[in-house]
Amino acid sequence: MSIWVTLEMTVKEGAFDKLSEFLKANLPNVRGFDGALQVTLYYDQASRSFLLQEEWSSQQHHQAYLKFIEEKGVMGTLLSFMEGAPKVTYYNRLVM
Repeated sequence: MSIWVTLEMTVKEGAFDKLSEFLKANLPNVRGFDGALQVTLYYDQASRSFLLQEEWSSQQHHQAYLKFIEEKGVMGTLLSFMEGAPKVTYYNRLVM
C-alpha cells in the first residue's frame, strides 16, 4: 500500500523565482525515481509557505530517494532556497 509524504517549508524572501527554475529542472527526476507515484506542489505567496505532497510506493522508496539527492547535492540546493529544514510527515493510507 502506498504512503503520502508532506514536506513543509518556508521560502526565503526573494528566492521563489530561482526556486521555480530549480523545480522545473528537477521535478522530472523526482517523478521518475523508483517508487515515486505522484508529486504535487503548493505555494502560499503571502506567507511564503511551500508544501510538497508526494505519494510513494513505500517509506523505504522515499528514504532511498532522500539519500540519493543528499549524495548528489540536490537536497542542499533545495534547502538553500528555504528558511531552515523541512518538516517531513509520513502518512499511511487508510482503507475503510
